[in-house]
Amino acid sequence: MSIGKKIAHKAEAVKGGAKKAVGRVTGSPRLRAEGRGDQAKGNVKQAGAKIKDAFRH
Repeated sequence: MSIGKKIAHKAEAVKGGAKKAVGRVTGSPRLRAEGRGDQAKGNVKQAGAKIKDAFRH
């Protein structure tokens, strides 16, 4: 997997964590839920990339 995609997946997870934190501070359940979703999506993509890399080497 290219380094660019790895960075994008990590950025998505970090963005989700930030959204979740902002939602917690502001009391916005919608923003917290979006943040959890973005964070989970980024983490799943990272895990998939690690599995692909493991089978390639």
